[in-house]
Amino acid sequence: MERAHQAGCARRSDHLIAVLLGPNGQLGTDIQASNIATGSPLQINPVARTEIDLEDIERATRILREMPFDAVVNCSSYHKTDEVENNAQIAFTINAHLVQRLAEICAERKARFVHISTDYVFGGQTKREPLSETDAKAPLNVYGASKSMGEDLALQAGGDILILRVASLFGVAGASGKGGNFVETMIRLGRERKELKVVADQFMSPTATADIAAALLKLLHNGAGAGIYHIVNSGAASWYEFARRIIEVAGVDARIIPVTSAEFPTRAKRPRYCVLSNAKIAGAIGPMRSWEDALDTYLLAKGHRSVAKTSVRS
Repeated sequence: MERAHQAGCARRSDHLIAVLLGPNGQLGTDIQASNIATGSPLQINPVARTEIDLEDIERATRILREMPFDAVVNCSSYHKTDEVENNAQIAFTINAHLVQRLAEICAERKARFVHISTDYVFGGQTKREPLSETDAKAPLNVYGASKSMGEDLALQAGGDILILRVASLFGVAGASGKGGNFVETMIRLGRERKELKVVADQFMSPTATADIAAALLKLLHNGAGAGIYHIVNSGAASWYEFARRIIEVAGVDARIIPVTSAEFPTRAKRPRYCVLSNAKIAGAIGPMRSWEDALDTYLLAKGHRSVAKTSVRS
């Protein structure tokens, strides 16, 4: 159902208004929580898909034009990677063409557009060291390709745009539409099966959405320059190494077995290497903590930390 919104100038006294798309996912939830916890003067207007059908670009943009805002933060996407392979039209509608329209509206309004992108814009490159914002993109699947196009179309629209590439997310709310996240899945399956096979030849940057949210708000408040930023926790891991750490710290009695990608085929091809360098964001707002520290904090918040001796069998 459409809500009535007052059009016109978005500035209200001493704070700004930001429309938040995708407010119920892991990152959207943490952005709102961090905004409250820090006492930020930013007023966030969360707009869920029950209010705007993102597949209907014309209607979605018509509703958005009626809203007051100084910024639009777009956390929405079609991100079910394997499902996306058979639904390319929907993926490019939401992840690319809608993004272009949002960027154009923000440019017209002279508002800041903050768009959340992904490490999956990489994967086909030969480089095997942390990837910077200036490295050439090389997506391997439909999801990555649609997000890559979304970045390009947004930048072509001009205006004040922040593109934030994130990776391998874990947040207290769990991923909307995915029923949780990798951390919760490993804990649940570890308890149920006592033995898990996890790919050991795909390397990425595990990242807490709470840390992305804090960084995003700092960029907004500090008036950081427009452009692309990689916002990930420091360090890198294979999915196997990530799983081992989860099981160990959570105190789950389970055996983790490393396997190759060939032994664990998926519909969508996954990057073998998409570790992101966070040097640029560290220079803008300060260093990002390690993914291990971020994971420990997450597990404590979720009640998974065990005071008993942990057990990891391999």
